[in-house]
Amino acid sequence: MSDHRITELESGVRIVTEGMPSVRSVSLGYWIGTGSRGEDDSQAGLSHLIEHLLFKGTSRYESLEIDQIFDGMGAELNAGTGKETTSVYSRVIDEHLDVAFDVMSEMVFRPRIDDVDSEREVILEEIAMYEDDPQDKVYDVLGEAVFGSHPLGRSIIGSAEVVARTPVEAIRAFHASRYVASNVVIAAAGAVDHDALVALAATRVPNGGRSADAPQAPPAPAALTPRVLFERKETEQYHVCLGGPGIARDDERRYALRVLDTIFGGTSSSRLFQEVRERRGLAYSVYSYTAQFSDTGQVGLYLGTRADNLAPALEVVAQELERLRRDPASAEELERAKENLKGRIVLSLESTGSRMNRLGSAVLTGMPLLSVDEVVEKIDAVDRDTIAELTAELFDPAKLSTAGIGPDEDLFRAALGPLAPEPAGV
Repeated sequence: MSDHRITELESGVRIVTEGMPSVRSVSLGYWIGTGSRGEDDSQAGLSHLIEHLLFKGTSRYESLEIDQIFDGMGAELNAGTGKETTSVYSRVIDEHLDVAFDVMSEMVFRPRIDDVDSEREVILEEIAMYEDDPQDKVYDVLGEAVFGSHPLGRSIIGSAEVVARTPVEAIRAFHASRYVASNVVIAAAGAVDHDALVALAATRVPNGGRSADAPQAPPAPAALTPRVLFERKETEQYHVCLGGPGIARDDERRYALRVLDTIFGGTSSSRLFQEVRERRGLAYSVYSYTAQFSDTGQVGLYLGTRADNLAPALEVVAQELERLRRDPASAEELERAKENLKGRIVLSLESTGSRMNRLGSAVLTGMPLLSVDEVVEKIDAVDRDTIAELTAELFDPAKLSTAGIGPDEDLFRAALGPLAPEPAGV
């Protein structure tokens, strides 16, 4: 990351690039500081809806024309909505960068937002598909268990009622208040000339309001009570998530948390995978995960298992949580996890998309752009004491919430016995 350059234009838009002379492709991304966390209940799902509507035509390009342009370039074009950010991104060969930049700028800043009803139906189908996929939905059930009514506890995909009924004028106003130049970062990595990209942005990014004018997302809850939430569904497996609040993205212990996650359930040699799947055959899919936000985070684990294996599997999880608190990391585990992380980081840098993602997300969220050597140094500095401190803080079973989806709630709650007494917030 040592070769990156950043320029902020008078409009407030920031352009960050990293040249890779050995490639012919460019990954280009528009990062917008808006997501589901910035929505109130009456807006739940509008960030995701607008992400879809960006593809439905602009002041200069019809929807089909956008598809034809990128297909004609052999290029990829996609977008995604998160809790705190939205991104629109593409990968093109260098000679097509000007065209891609022009179309994507139109999509982000000048969407027409008039052909809304057909896309409402598409998203309602997506919501129905999501409701039919318990392995996906259980993460949001855990989010609600951890964060309650706070927007961080709500699904990114949003409410079917909001998607179906929000007037077009309100959708346009939502876009206008958030998709302002000063709330956007344009990132590119690969065969890109920084000055040329800045010149493009100067002519194609509109001047407008400041990001300070946009509604501010609510702060994280000050106090959280762990809960157990269950949704009944006729499934072959019980889908279970266990987790709680984590650490913010700028917490210096984030490197230690990544090491801890790798040891606990992040790889095929991790404790959870080995004990639950490899040694006992109690689940096909089992792993831990983490998420970081501006002022808080989340830790969690997932497993899917049949009714007969639910209680034994959760008993093993309880044993592994206790083992993690008692013995967070052996010297061998610590070394292997560090090398795993360093290897994944270095390998990811062979991808222009990965480099662009690192640039865009870091600049948008105010994180430092560290060199690989600096990141490796921070990973190497992780020690057992920090791992133990994080384990005690984040993986106390009495502080963890639990979410489940399956056919029998009584069976599910009975299987939770080894983990902890049922939390008071049930």
